[in-house]
Order: sequence, then C-alpha cells, then structure tokens
Amino acid sequence: MSKGRFITFEGGEGTGKSTQVELLAAALRDTDIDVISTREPGGAPGAEEIRALLVNGATNRWTPMSEALLNYAARAEHLDKTVYPALEKGQWVISDRFADSTMAYQGFGHGVERQAIDKLASAVLGDFKPDLTIIFDLDLEIGLERAGARGQGEDRFERMGHGFHERLRQGFLQIASQEPERCVVIDASASIEQVAAQIRSIVSERLSVPLS
Repeated sequence: MSKGRFITFEGGEGTGKSTQVELLAAALRDTDIDVISTREPGGAPGAEEIRALLVNGATNRWTPMSEALLNYAARAEHLDKTVYPALEKGQWVISDRFADSTMAYQGFGHGVERQAIDKLASAVLGDFKPDLTIIFDLDLEIGLERAGARGQGEDRFERMGHGFHERLRQGFLQIASQEPERCVVIDASASIEQVAAQIRSIVSERLSVPLS
C-alpha cells in the first residue's frame, strides 16, 4: 500500500482556501490518487459540534486560551476519527486549516503565549506534522471583503478588528519563514485558475506526483 500524504491549506479570512481544497482533490483524483478533503475546526462529528461554538456568536464569547483549548479538542477528534484512519489506508488528506491556524489566530492574533500553544500541540500531535502546508497570503482588506460576500454566517472571526487580522497575516508569514521545508506561501490575489496552477506545481514538485 502506498503511503498516505497530509496536505494543509492555511491563511486568513477570505483567501479562497476552501475552493482550492476541492480543486486540488479533483486534480489528484485524476491521477488515480485516493484523496479526501476535510476542514478544521471540524472534519469529524464531535469536532463539527465544537466548530459551531467557535465560529458563531459574539467576538468576545471565549477567552483566547479557551479558543485554543477548543481548537485542540476538535483537532484531537479530527485526527482520531478522520485523518489518521485515512492515512493508514494510504489515502491522501487535504485539510482546510490545521495546527498553524491555532498558532496564528490564538497565538499571534490574540496573544496566547506561543509556549502554551506548543505544549498543546505536543500533547495532541506528538511529532505529527503535515507533509506540505500551503499558506495563502492576501491583503486583509480584500480577504475580509471576499469573506463578507460569502454570506454563510460563521463570521465570528471575520468581525474581529483589523489589527487582529493584520497580526494574523504576519503570523502566518512568520510560521512559513520558520519552516520552509514544510511551508510554501502563495499569492492568493491571483485568479482561481492561476492559484490552482500554482498549487498543482508546488504539490508536484514537493511530493513527487505528476500534476499538469
């Protein structure tokens, strides 16, 4: 059985990650790779229940540490019920967000001590990391405008101040600079087709899979 691979998409609000998850999944399926797409918070029944607590309600509904704990509770369910079983079967998994989002949102964005988040990560993830992380970078004004146009609810984080979103953006860029062997930053301001082509090229090069 071939080894499963774990790819994560990260970035701020309105960067287009969800669309690109499905486009990459389709491209991989065209090469006969068995792939599933998922998301965080969520991706498993219990994790989806926790998601509803995090993405709805007042912006001050939770303390930053409570948010971090809820995200890691959801992540533990997601890994146990969805990610690990798929990888063990040799499937590829593409996740819209993973652990970098907790560091960016609750660490850089809200000021939770990064050492505390690292301890949560160690407890839940151990040494487990994605094989590849693609970070979508976009001017925050454009991203928030795109996010607002979706009209899907789940807008608790979108309603947080611009200072928060700028810290978030810079946090993702810092994460990418610290782990260049895992992370690649792409310009999310390009068209959907151009971004998809960038992603296929990155996946092809980094994970040795032929994608046109």
